[in-house]
Amino acid sequence: MLFCRVLGPTEVETDGRRIAFGGRLPRRLLTALIAADGQVVTSDRLADEIWGENPPPGAGGTLQVYISRLRRALGQPTAALLERSGAGYRFRVDAESTDAGLFTRLGEEGRRLFANGRAGEAVDVLTEALDLWRGPAYADGSDSPAVSALRARLEEFRQAVVEERLAALLGVGDTARAVADLEEAVLAAPYRERRWELLVLALQQAGRQAEALAALDRVRELLARELGTEPGPALLRLAKWIRTPTAGNHAPRRPPRKERGRSFGKPPSTLFGRDGLLAEIGEVTAKHRLVTLFGPAGVGKSRVAVEHLVTRRDQDGPWLARLADVQKPADLALAVADAAGLAEVTGDPLHAVTSALAQRCGLLVLDNCEHLVNPVAELCAGLLENCQELHILTTSRQQLQVDGEHLLAVPPLPVRTEAGLDGPAVGLLLDRVRAVRPGWHPTEAELGDARRICAAVDGLPLALELAGGRAHAMGLGEIAGRLHDRFTLLGPVPRGSVTPHATLTAAISWSVDLLDDADRRALLRLWPFEGGFELDAADAVLNHGRAPGDRVFALQVLSSLVSRSLLIADTAVTPTRYRLLETVRAYCRANDEDPAASRAAALAWVHRLVERCADELASDHAGRAGRVLRRELPNLRAAFAHDLVHRPEAALRGAGLLDWFWTRSGHIAEGQDLLEKALQRAPHAPGMDRARAQLALGCLSYASGSLRKAAGLLDQAAAILDKPGGHTRALLYGLLMCYHAIQESGTGEIDLAVRSASRSLAAGRETGVDWLIACGHMALGTALVLRGQIPEGEEQLRLGAELGARCGHVEAEGLSEVMLAEVQLHRALADQTGQDRTKLAAEAINGLRRALRPFRRAEAHTGALVVLQIATIAFDAAGQPRRAAMLRAAVRRHAERLGMHPERIFRPGRAELDAHAAGSGSAPAAAEPDPAARAAGERLSWTEMADLLALPDAVPGGPEPESFR
Repeated sequence: MLFCRVLGPTEVETDGRRIAFGGRLPRRLLTALIAADGQVVTSDRLADEIWGENPPPGAGGTLQVYISRLRRALGQPTAALLERSGAGYRFRVDAESTDAGLFTRLGEEGRRLFANGRAGEAVDVLTEALDLWRGPAYADGSDSPAVSALRARLEEFRQAVVEERLAALLGVGDTARAVADLEEAVLAAPYRERRWELLVLALQQAGRQAEALAALDRVRELLARELGTEPGPALLRLAKWIRTPTAGNHAPRRPPRKERGRSFGKPPSTLFGRDGLLAEIGEVTAKHRLVTLFGPAGVGKSRVAVEHLVTRRDQDGPWLARLADVQKPADLALAVADAAGLAEVTGDPLHAVTSALAQRCGLLVLDNCEHLVNPVAELCAGLLENCQELHILTTSRQQLQVDGEHLLAVPPLPVRTEAGLDGPAVGLLLDRVRAVRPGWHPTEAELGDARRICAAVDGLPLALELAGGRAHAMGLGEIAGRLHDRFTLLGPVPRGSVTPHATLTAAISWSVDLLDDADRRALLRLWPFEGGFELDAADAVLNHGRAPGDRVFALQVLSSLVSRSLLIADTAVTPTRYRLLETVRAYCRANDEDPAASRAAALAWVHRLVERCADELASDHAGRAGRVLRRELPNLRAAFAHDLVHRPEAALRGAGLLDWFWTRSGHIAEGQDLLEKALQRAPHAPGMDRARAQLALGCLSYASGSLRKAAGLLDQAAAILDKPGGHTRALLYGLLMCYHAIQESGTGEIDLAVRSASRSLAAGRETGVDWLIACGHMALGTALVLRGQIPEGEEQLRLGAELGARCGHVEAEGLSEVMLAEVQLHRALADQTGQDRTKLAAEAINGLRRALRPFRRAEAHTGALVVLQIATIAFDAAGQPRRAAMLRAAVRRHAERLGMHPERIFRPGRAELDAHAAGSGSAPAAAEPDPAARAAGERLSWTEMADLLALPDAVPGGPEPESFR
């Protein structure tokens, strides 16, 4: 059990044990991670949180050290909650595991109890909530805008909870205690008029009318003297009421109310996944006078607004105006007048509404405003100016842009929770299926189908409602299989639904039809993207084939679509990523005037991206290129799948250009499958493209352990490349010879390996390509070492490492360092006396650390696993068997996850190491001599596994650190 306290100094407990995690800066790091509420925090932002605007040199490395120490302090399995994600970190802590989250829940629960007339229970719950505070919120956090905003929000809510508890005390008749606590409360926060109002009521209820009037005079003088203002309408009404002869000595809990607005019945169906949002609506509508619920079509904005209305306990109101059927701006004021209960309005309806609401204290809800944004904005501005106690809640697919407007997003329902369980989207779908199939209990297969449906419609509540309704006539598997035609499949909305739209198509059309022609055409062209896209991609597709003078300003289009909730913008990543909900995407595809042109534009962008990244993969920009390709992998897959059917030659060229990406990223099986299909379907592709694809497939086959298949593919490529030709042929020939040399070194054909490596080096010099020269040095050095020419081989390997580092080629630098480290490791294992073994093994481990750096920098998982596999043997030789056992288990688990066999990759010189591994117990998992170490290793994340070798405190040569014992 993990519990984090941030309402005061930051504290963390696991299973009742308080964690010690260092001084001021590590505490600030941990506080920032907790404050992110389970979201990813980029490394740059964490550095800002820790050091402010002036981080020290090497801040990135120091941050990694802090993270590593924090993981160790948390211990297993809690450390797994602190994980690396993309360009940052996240601490997967749910709200109930923090005192801030617990306080918020208890505070809302207490307020609901009090609102429902259960004042005694409310006092207990609100007292429990306030007792959680030990000091200022996020006391150990920075003063960044994000943390400062959290502090302010929690402090404001705390003040509201204090006041709600005092009101509840008054509600149970404990006037003596209430008066004493309220006197302290008004001294602590003298400008909060709600406290003065409660104090006056408490004194009146206690029969102390003179003191109540004196309190009113005190607050009037205070506000006039300190702020130059008069008391608000609530206090003025209270003063007037107390001074009436009928007020008596026994005041009610609240002053008499004016005529209330309409009451609202709770919708009959169950609402899923909106408890947190409803609590937030209650909080923000109390603080802000204009709140807009915004979100895409079918997300349930109207339903959430109605659910909130059911819980309201305002002095007046609430009032609900449904605007979906209001087509003319001139009819807007009449719709609001009708909602406010005004009968037979004569003259100017806007004046009548303003006059009627001017003295009211309540909430006006304006539902479905997106088609009347400007008139509604003008109406709201006027009402807020002239009706000082009126609050307004609007629902819209875009903001009103009125001064003081507070935006609150209504997102689709999560399909999965952060704990990996079924989310509220699945709960909603199953509930609606049960409504049409009484007594139904889902099988495991049906649960799987339900999850597929929820994912396919992005957790959109309206689509889930409609899918559930279809379950009376179709199985969930059939529904899931027919969602490609979702608009026909899902049918009409049930009677009595809160949504104003008759069908899912109508809901989306309502939004799309509000766009101008240019934005509508642009939206309909964005459907080919899978998994989202960035601004550059949208610009390429929207301007494909356009003349320079006719170009679309893509950023303006995307901004417009985001503001209308037709496009989702993920601004938490850099660069910002945009995404269409799948249901909106299906609508766009069905309504695109020229879908073939849109698909062609997206394919052209993908292939330009592949060409650019292919060049960067052989440079010091390899890490960036790899990250771009991983982000765009869904788009790559879609493009290659289309090309395999319609343009196999294009698929062959693109897949071959990404040879290093498939290998480095661990997508070995996927790359193999794609290249095999492309080679089969494009027999007449240009020779250089076929040779490049055969080389790529040979490399992937070698990485997966299929050595014979790899040799055959290299021979096929040689049939094309063993001829005179231009630059590309010479370059691919040099790469072929490098691959041959590595393979021949691994099979013991050392003389052949020396010859192949020499040819690779000569080709590199002929072409003038630095990375190929570096690869040639690496291959030649490896072969010379295996032939017994150790000094000559080491010199070649050092040249390969140095040149590889200069030009940024990951494999040239990393594999050269690997072989240099293996030479040291062989020397350690050859020491029969053991006197120098630990020292030599330590030198080998330092070499492996150098080898790991380029692979980590480029996020090249295959090469990193090769290094870490060898490191298990080095740790054994260095006398650190527990660390070796942990690392061995971690490597095995991550290799299985990626479908890789690191022990079979880059095999030159490994026979003796393999023999040592077998003799030291580095064998199957079941034979591991230290089961506890194996279990600990199997829980390590990728970063933690690499940290066993890479971090400074992993330097061997002495006893193992406590955390590895």
